[in-house]
Amino acid sequence: MLNVEKNNNNKNTEEYLYDLLERIKQRPGMYLGRVSLTRLKMLLLGYGMSRGELGLQLTQQEKQFSQFQKWIQEKYDVKSSEGWENIILSQVDDERLAFELFFELFEQFSCASLKG
Repeated sequence: MLNVEKNNNNKNTEEYLYDLLERIKQRPGMYLGRVSLTRLKMLLLGYGMSRGELGLQLTQQEKQFSQFQKWIQEKYDVKSSEGWENIILSQVDDERLAFELFFELFEQFSCASLKG
């Protein structure tokens, strides 16, 4: 069984995803090399794959974030199976703007999820 520890901020270290996203937002070059929504998506895919290969169960944040795809599709009235990154990229001219838009949308999604 996993031992759940608390970090210095008294946060459950098992709930790491949203903290990671915030750190990426603040210093994207450090985590992604350059500001890019596609690179962010790839990092998140790697994050999920590594947790899956370790046999770790989804955290509450990961379960909530798994609904982001559906939320984006509803927001932009997209019926196809395009990934959220492609839907966001279709709304702006470049990767940097798409990266910034992701975080705006993620904040809206998070607020809506807290209400719902």
